[in-house]
Amino acid sequence: MRIKKIKETCLYVANLERSREFYNGKLGLAVIGEVKDRHIFFRAGESVLLCFLPEASKLGGTLPPHFGSGQLHLAFEVSREDYESWKSKIKDAGIAIEQEYDWGRGYLSFYFRDPDQHLLEVVMEGMWEKD
Repeated sequence: MRIKKIKETCLYVANLERSREFYNGKLGLAVIGEVKDRHIFFRAGESVLLCFLPEASKLGGTLPPHFGSGQLHLAFEVSREDYESWKSKIKDAGIAIEQEYDWGRGYLSFYFRDPDQHLLEVVMEGMWEKD
């Protein structure tokens, strides 16, 4: 038995509409689910990005409660061919790139923030693959 991949990851946000404007409006992630005053879900390639209001999700209900705070981190993987285009897209959307990093072996990534100050990264495909 083995785990195939992480299917979902979650960020806790202060404002769902602001998150929609950023992830859908600026990054182009499709909205695939939403419950007013609780959460909004986005398609990110084969994965799903869940954005919850922590005060609502910590109440639980149908599913177990969960919540968090602070500046969390996640990375979006893109093809080598699309890497520079993504960097341009982020800059053109008025989003500051904090840092670009050379991981060696020809792999680059860059970092930027969402409206809740979560640290987002765009990384070239293959960086964490087995050699």
